[in-house]
Amino acid sequence: MNGRQSKAATHRTRAGHLHHHPLAVADGRRSDARYLSAALALIVVFMAVEVVIGLAASSLALISDAAHMLTDAAAIALALWAARLAARPARGNFTYGLRRVEILSAQANGLTLWLLAAWFVYEAIRRFLDPPQVAGGLVLVTAVIGIAVNVAATWLISRANRASLNVEGAFQHILNDLFAFIATAVAGLVVLLSGWTRADAVAALVVAALMVKGGWGLLRDSWRVFLEAAPRGMDVAAIDADLHAVEGVVEIHDLHVWDVTSGFPALSAHVLVEVGCDCHERRQTITSLLADRYGIDHTTLQIDHPAPAAVISPEELMPPTRGSATETA
Repeated sequence: MNGRQSKAATHRTRAGHLHHHPLAVADGRRSDARYLSAALALIVVFMAVEVVIGLAASSLALISDAAHMLTDAAAIALALWAARLAARPARGNFTYGLRRVEILSAQANGLTLWLLAAWFVYEAIRRFLDPPQVAGGLVLVTAVIGIAVNVAATWLISRANRASLNVEGAFQHILNDLFAFIATAVAGLVVLLSGWTRADAVAALVVAALMVKGGWGLLRDSWRVFLEAAPRGMDVAAIDADLHAVEGVVEIHDLHVWDVTSGFPALSAHVLVEVGCDCHERRQTITSLLADRYGIDHTTLQIDHPAPAAVISPEELMPPTRGSATETA
């Protein structure tokens, strides 16, 4: 197996082929919902405590962490809602159901990370220029507790299916919040030991940088789905070459590979096979190849024989004579 096929195999393993197994899909979604709900409960309780302590300690780092935790809670709630909608069966004009609602959720999470980062940068610069008094000890204790809470929440969400961009969006929020608490704890320790209150603003800038990074990954991957680009890790040129290598295949036209939603790759193509080949048998061969090598189970293949070459008579090759029907027309 070459490097490109290894990447595709990795993608297949993460995807899990759940879309062809309704019972597995249902069980997986219920497990994801339990993990997400438990993480949501942890986040909400600690967020309320952190707001009170952040105001009492005059700590921008703690308040920014609390605001980030608010978006964490919103991200998890949105992920739960999107997963519920995506689980609805296809009906009417929604022939794929509402699967892409999960991608909208991931994109919303990425955008909120960027918006919060912009606000934290503004507030950090303002406080760096005019630093308030910060209760370093209170900040340090709260941040250490926050680290423990976020480690637990991160572990819970990591147990869910992160092949889903929807779940990955919530995970990125929680993971960034964990890093933010670590930065806040360091800032609290610096303030406590040295009295340098600007460390609080520096910690907020670190949090903002992490938010920009996490948000970029979510926006990039969600836009790939909306633009119907080939799934990450799949090489369309390699797929095309493998299809051409199938015995009896003459030509491939209109080859398209895209993600319906995260973990649900699809492919369509027009395949011409040699005259005398069994179109049905060639379709089964190609379908098996795509599933086994690239993890693409949802395929739409049009299999045809090449059109017979037109027979041209010697008279048609002769130039028209003056006064012929062609001339007068």
